[in-house]
Amino acid sequence: MKRFKCTVEYDGKRFNGWQSQPHKNTIQQSIEIALKKVTRKTTKIFGSGRTDTGVHAIGQVFHFDYEGLLQPFEILKGTNHFLNKKNISILEVQKVNNNFNSRKNAILRTYHYIIINRKSSLSLMKGRAWHVKKKLNIKKMQMAAECFLGKHDFTTFRSKSCNASSPIRTIEYSKIVKSSKKIIYVVKSRSFLQHQVRSMVGGLKYVGEGKWNIEDLKNSIVKKNRNICPTIAPSCGLYLFKVKY
Repeated sequence: MKRFKCTVEYDGKRFNGWQSQPHKNTIQQSIEIALKKVTRKTTKIFGSGRTDTGVHAIGQVFHFDYEGLLQPFEILKGTNHFLNKKNISILEVQKVNNNFNSRKNAILRTYHYIIINRKSSLSLMKGRAWHVKKKLNIKKMQMAAECFLGKHDFTTFRSKSCNASSPIRTIEYSKIVKSSKKIIYVVKSRSFLQHQVRSMVGGLKYVGEGKWNIEDLKNSIVKKNRNICPTIAPSCGLYLFKVKY
């Protein structure tokens, strides 16, 4: 039995998230169906993490086991053939050690969140970014992003349905980058809580539009109260950008 590590990108707006669910159109299920057609065997894949409905990926990683003669380049080419109309693309297939685990071995996950800050409606980025019409104060958002750095209890910024055993996470990198009307929030951590990044973006938007100041954001972390979390950012702007091992 051989183990393969794959990097994949996808447009999440057509899917009900990553994880397979009965009677739902999911990314995991779509890839497994394509792999079965290529390998002629039922294949279970294991992702580095689950992305929610509408969330995209540029560098999602998964692994699977396969016993057969196909080489990595053949698996890549064949799988992409069957995924061609799904807006899913396998970028790389590598043979790895059988101990490799795409979720457990990850040491850093990077997410990007894209906001388009302009009055005009979106065309090319529709469904791929959060359209915010009200002008945002970028400098204040950049200062606010630094508040998330380090080890914190993120109860305020996680879903009430989150089943993680601990709300404590360490943010290694948190920065706002602006390019014309595009605002990109880049955040890195070993792992994130359910809806954490989108909730954090909601907080940054509050600061950017003047509903909160920096102290309000700091206090929201300290209070550890989900009920005071700002409106969560929509899934369309979120991208799993990279997983580091």
